[in-house]
Amino acid sequence: MKISKRHLLNFSILIPYLLLSILGLIVVYSTTSATLVQEGKSALQLVRNQGIFWVLSLILIAIIYKLKLGFLRNDRLIRMVIFIEMILLILARLVGIRVNGAYGWISVGPLTIQPAEYLKIIIIWYLANYFSKQQDAIEVYDFQVLTQNQLFPRAFNDWRFVLLILIGSLGIFPDLGNATILVLVALIMYTVSGIAYRWFFTFLTFLAGSSALFLYSIYFIGVDKFSRIPVFGYVAKRFSAFFNPFNDLADAGHQLANSYYAMVNGGWFGLGLGNSIEKRGYLPEAHTDFVFSIVIEEFGFVGASLILALVFFLILRIILVGIKAESPFNSMVALGVGGMMLVQVFVNIGGISGIIPSTGVTFPFLSQGGNSLLVLSVAVAFVLNIDASEKRAKIYRELENKSYNYM
Repeated sequence: MKISKRHLLNFSILIPYLLLSILGLIVVYSTTSATLVQEGKSALQLVRNQGIFWVLSLILIAIIYKLKLGFLRNDRLIRMVIFIEMILLILARLVGIRVNGAYGWISVGPLTIQPAEYLKIIIIWYLANYFSKQQDAIEVYDFQVLTQNQLFPRAFNDWRFVLLILIGSLGIFPDLGNATILVLVALIMYTVSGIAYRWFFTFLTFLAGSSALFLYSIYFIGVDKFSRIPVFGYVAKRFSAFFNPFNDLADAGHQLANSYYAMVNGGWFGLGLGNSIEKRGYLPEAHTDFVFSIVIEEFGFVGASLILALVFFLILRIILVGIKAESPFNSMVALGVGGMMLVQVFVNIGGISGIIPSTGVTFPFLSQGGNSLLVLSVAVAFVLNIDASEKRAKIYRELENKSYNYM
């Protein structure tokens, strides 16, 4: 008896994804149309580009959903993807487009590719595959012997080198936002992998110590002097705005201050779709980094809270798939995807509200950015495939047990 995966599709994940994607197209049009018209361009230009990526995303979801999970665990495939990603990162730095002092975008006709975005799902995929193989080895050999001898130290040294190359490469753009997300995603994967705790606390201590040292350096040296360093100039401006955005409304604090104005304008029920004041040239990046400020201004606190509730519902359903999964690889991928989305929401809202320094991280599904939407869609496709495969395997086991009991 063959069970098709199309009958096992998880609609509690697919429907929120579709709703958020469609809402994202509406928000992109609302936040970009007025500015584009002022510039003499088509009001549909950016939402059309976003729509192209969404259609491509739906095609990829259909393809990935039909793939066998064994194909996704192919070491050669993963190495090839990492190699292509490194080539794209190099091209983005050498011949890429520069935006707000940072590189990272490759122009392909009317569309742009941002290789750093794809690192999120690649790292989840790579680490889930790597650590799950270590867990498979534990089931075969003696746990204490492996732990005390080679397995975990060797695993740590191997994947650490790959991560340092991938995340460290973002420093040449520079891309603080994506680097932050990648470090946190790696930490999540590290946590759920079951690796020896001594390595986990070593990694956590290093992360906390380096972050504290970086913040102290900015405070000790001073934002003005720190901003003269070519690589960290734009980073210093973001920290300057974080300390007090109203000290420099003409430059560093302009975005965060206008983000506050937008959220205050929204009140409880908002000004209405398309009626934002701040998006009309007052708030830069209103359609990307600070899109949720405009969402609050137009939909109000109540409307924005409902949207957040839908996002968190999707994340929780994805995490639940990871908790229920019996395969270590399946579990780590789903938990990694849920963690990635949760971290991205936290970093974005923390940035627009002044809780943490703004890092240029987009809000999942709502921000204009085809690459971000594509990555999120691929991540959702992975989880849908995993959920269906786990359900099918469970059904086969139950049928096998029933037939055995009848014998």
